[in-house]
Amino acid sequence: MRIVAICGSYRQGGAIDQAVEAVLEGAREKGAETKAFYLREMYIEFCTNCRQCMQKPGEEWGKCVHKDDLEKILAEVKKADALVLGSPVNCYNVTAIFRLWMERLVGSGYWPWGQPAPKARGKAAARRAVLVASSAMPGFLIPIASGAARALKLAATLLNARPVGSMWMGLVAQKPHYELTPKLRNRARKLGWKLAQG
Repeated sequence: MRIVAICGSYRQGGAIDQAVEAVLEGAREKGAETKAFYLREMYIEFCTNCRQCMQKPGEEWGKCVHKDDLEKILAEVKKADALVLGSPVNCYNVTAIFRLWMERLVGSGYWPWGQPAPKARGKAAARRAVLVASSAMPGFLIPIASGAARALKLAATLLNARPVGSMWMGLVAQKPHYELTPKLRNRARKLGWKLAQG
């Protein structure tokens, strides 16, 4: 069992990093191999909407014209059985670096010129995903009052993953250095167990 995490937080060791690591910790306890990518450490170019990655037919994801760290991440995603996708809520949505990375996932679709809409490549829901978001607002408001939950679900869909669990952490801006509570850490670990056990 291989599980890959994508973290869209700007803050090293912050709420998202802690929660995602706790999910991965739980997965490792059940024997899974894990790997995490921190987008703040990656070199990702802006999508230019050239759609070159969407022109070639077939199930294999299209290749982007940019030469950056996207292929390194996607190579690990393609080998993964499950994903953990995490981002803080900034300006009522996922962070800019998560959005930047997510926009580059368009190669998961086949959309030749002249066709009215794209078709998904690969097997839908070939892998599972856990979605994690944090916010200064109460956690239950994240899927209601922000676009973060929808963006995380879209990223999962683009990566042929089906969300099987979520963790919406609220009120994380009360102190300069957030510490994951034992209750939330335990919940995150259980989500990791769920991913690792299929």
